[in-house]
Amino acid sequence: MPDAPVRYRSAEEDSGRWLDFPFRPGDIVISTRSKSGTTWVQMICALLVFQTPDLPAPLAALSPWLDWLGTPIEDVRARLAAQSHRRFIKTHTPLDGIPLDDRATYVVVARHPLDMAVSLYHQGDNLDRERVRHLTGQPPARPRTAPRPGLRDWLLSWMDSGVDPRDDLDSLPGALWHLSDAWRRRTEPNVVLVHYGDLSADRDREMRRLAARLEIPVSERAWPRLVEAAGFESMRAGADRLIPNQDGVIKSSTAFFRQGRSGSGRALLSAGEWDRYLARAAEMAPPDLLAWLHR
Repeated sequence: MPDAPVRYRSAEEDSGRWLDFPFRPGDIVISTRSKSGTTWVQMICALLVFQTPDLPAPLAALSPWLDWLGTPIEDVRARLAAQSHRRFIKTHTPLDGIPLDDRATYVVVARHPLDMAVSLYHQGDNLDRERVRHLTGQPPARPRTAPRPGLRDWLLSWMDSGVDPRDDLDSLPGALWHLSDAWRRRTEPNVVLVHYGDLSADRDREMRRLAARLEIPVSERAWPRLVEAAGFESMRAGADRLIPNQDGVIKSSTAFFRQGRSGSGRALLSAGEWDRYLARAAEMAPPDLLAWLHR
């Protein structure tokens, strides 16, 4: 009998909302850490499912975030139950916190942790924190008494954090916990790992690979239009319908798609700080995963 899923809870998310989820054959679960390519892979799945860039609804409605406490779980489940197309569902929960169903395919997206962290830092300025707190039932925040640290100082602190990964999945320990769990399952037939860097380097190839793993046929004539629609500039141009902002938690749609480049995190570190990062990562993840993740 499989182990019961781990329960991950924070002020804004609860993986317990997955318990007793009624899966359907063909369901796609997109499991990522924050700012690791979530919206990108949701868009790719939407393009593959609908075979057109002209999506029938905003992306967040087509692919709801099941764990988020800002939307009542009854509403999320009702929306998914009403969908007649092949479903693709967003989660920031590691696979050990989700029921693993043979009828579903689990797509885990990885990004270099330092680049993920840089994007997290910038997203902090683009979130309406009070709106988030209101939607998730938290009291108003106390006024900040000290200025926010600059990006480099914040990144070094993030890199050195010794927090329990289960208490902060957006920390370095949390990101490597999430990916290490998926890495152990990578040979399972319904688990697919996608690397942000591979998508950046050859989007056409990676979209075709994902379509094959999801067993979605695409005509050769359709591919150029679908690949173009999944490009950074195309997605940024359509940001109002693509970003997860149906509840008004994001201040700027275009700022959500900030740059989409890789390497910005490492560029901030000195040689000694990079070595320190590698040593920290080696304490938390296997070497073959890190070789794949950092390449």
